[in-house]
Amino acid sequence: MRSHKPPLPATLPVLLFLLWAFSAPAQTPTRGYTIPLVDLADQTNRQVIVDREPGQYLGHPTTVLLEDGKTILCVYPKGHGKGPILYKRSTDGGRTWSGRLPTPKSWETSLETPTIHRVVDASGKKRLILWSGLYPARIAHSEDDGMTWSELVPAGNWGGIVVMGFVEPIKTGPGHYLAMFHDDGRFFQPAPVKNSPVVFTLYQTTSDDGGLTWGTPRALYKSSDIHLCEPGWIRSPNGKRIAVLMRENSRRKNSHVIFSEDEGVTWSNPRELPAALTGDRHCGKYAPDGRLFISFRDTTLESATKGDWIGWVGRFDDILKGREGQYRVRLMHNTKSGDCAYPGVECLPDGTFVTTTYGHWTQNELPYVASVHLKLSELDTLAKTKKHQ
Repeated sequence: MRSHKPPLPATLPVLLFLLWAFSAPAQTPTRGYTIPLVDLADQTNRQVIVDREPGQYLGHPTTVLLEDGKTILCVYPKGHGKGPILYKRSTDGGRTWSGRLPTPKSWETSLETPTIHRVVDASGKKRLILWSGLYPARIAHSEDDGMTWSELVPAGNWGGIVVMGFVEPIKTGPGHYLAMFHDDGRFFQPAPVKNSPVVFTLYQTTSDDGGLTWGTPRALYKSSDIHLCEPGWIRSPNGKRIAVLMRENSRRKNSHVIFSEDEGVTWSNPRELPAALTGDRHCGKYAPDGRLFISFRDTTLESATKGDWIGWVGRFDDILKGREGQYRVRLMHNTKSGDCAYPGVECLPDGTFVTTTYGHWTQNELPYVASVHLKLSELDTLAKTKKHQ
């Protein structure tokens, strides 16, 4: 007679995964990378100017691609983070852009980098939401694919920096979303909290009504030793795992990553990423062949392209297992320090990536917003001729 073993607890797979994720990756992170570098900085045929104004700082764009596969919306501040929110639309996959579009009056009062996101509620109603951070974090929405917008209104009695790094659907219910941001004590509450040394806190908040309202943020991680911030979301190809890549603002270590296998209920401890993925404001999308393209500002501790606008090509499994990936790409050369690359990344139906950001693209001029168009098949060909860096 066959014996019957008791069923495994439903939580055991998650616990086993988190136990693995807490441990160090197989490869110890280094300060530099060894994978090839593809350089597109001189390929001006790939570049499109989204907005440029002599004598005016234009920075920090984010984008969203609508379901028609060709309409891209872009928002960015007229200034360094703080400044009136500017808004443009492309109807041809980012090849050409409209003039600056009308916006609500309250958008002129934005204090922080705006971010734009697509959300869908439980009934299937599609909306766009726009965030503006610091205290209080404010939100606006559009019911008509960005043709008209509401005013900015407080999302709650809280705030933060770069609200939101991402807004992504989770499987806890229809219309449920998860978002993250960070704060250093200055903006989470009405009165700043002065910590010495400075403490960075990573926060998570969720919505169960398609992104219209958001819960009180939950602190996930606090540290004065490393300053983790500006989170970027990547879901695994099978949908079971979430990775969040983060900037390390103290510049003591590489960028970090955390993982969740239960839709953000619990997270692994942060661990260092390989130097090849070290940067600020990671933003990534999948190519049709299942590989990832992730765009960011290069802050690798040892890099010939430090301070430039960089892309990384690899697979989710590389992130999971602490591997360097396939190759890196210099998208454009930034001519002043590291002030560039808060990117938006979109993948068109034909596999073309449209990645958009700001930077000092012209020597001795203020930054402006530009995009670069590429396909991974093109980069693969170029990468074959490159030696390891």
